[in-house]
Amino acid sequence: MSAVAARLEFAKGIVAEAAQSALTLFHDRDNLDIEVKGLQDWVSNADKSVEDQIRAAIGDSFPDDSIVGEEHDNVTGSSGFTWVIDPIDGTTNFVNGTPGWCVVLACVQNDQTVCAVICDPVSNENYTGQRGQGAFLNGRRLQAHAANSLSDGTLGVGHNSRIPPEPTLTLLTQLLNRQGLFRRGGSGALDLAYVAAGRLIGYVEPHMNAWDCLASLLFIEEAGGKVEAFNMQHMLEKGGRVITAGPGIYNEVASMVETAYGPKSTEQ
Repeated sequence: MSAVAARLEFAKGIVAEAAQSALTLFHDRDNLDIEVKGLQDWVSNADKSVEDQIRAAIGDSFPDDSIVGEEHDNVTGSSGFTWVIDPIDGTTNFVNGTPGWCVVLACVQNDQTVCAVICDPVSNENYTGQRGQGAFLNGRRLQAHAANSLSDGTLGVGHNSRIPPEPTLTLLTQLLNRQGLFRRGGSGALDLAYVAAGRLIGYVEPHMNAWDCLASLLFIEEAGGKVEAFNMQHMLEKGGRVITAGPGIYNEVASMVETAYGPKSTEQ
């Protein structure tokens, strides 16, 4: 088994375990300790304990690997592999008892995401992928939507307080003028995974953190979708813009984003 394949098998196991831990906490959410980090940016003791669980498992199985996570400081290793953790993506949904959250784990090598796992335990859906080997949902190979028009399906649109609302309103106006539909589900990782599964025709967000997007962007590429190129080191350190869609509409989606938000900064 290759080093990447070994890490994928490990990721499947620990994400399944962590997702069950998170699901138990979800059903007991009245007893959560919740903090507000910013506008629509919440963290609970569930986020912290699930990330601790994943970090401990990585440390036991791959002690020389680096770790980047949402809730704790980074760990620098020497192996050339970096794990990227979002213990609960969609915390606002989670703490309010709404389905639409997931546990996310991606692994990066040589500035590429090489394998990833996402588990949505409420829906019992497990996304897995390895670069060059396909992406799967509960064992079924994923295929991006074959849309040729924005009216053929729903576009995921993310927004956060880093960006003023006006550019996003411009984007939505363009989309609605093209008879398109949009969705903001509260978990960027899941909405991106839905692009890989053909449930959404694309997804755009002016700024995402690495732990929110890297796993699903791998799934989308493996499912035949298009993803805007990005600088991995910048994404790991500061995050960046995300544009993705099926090949039939990608150029139109990217053009709308450029009109709404302006050109992408060169460092991204």
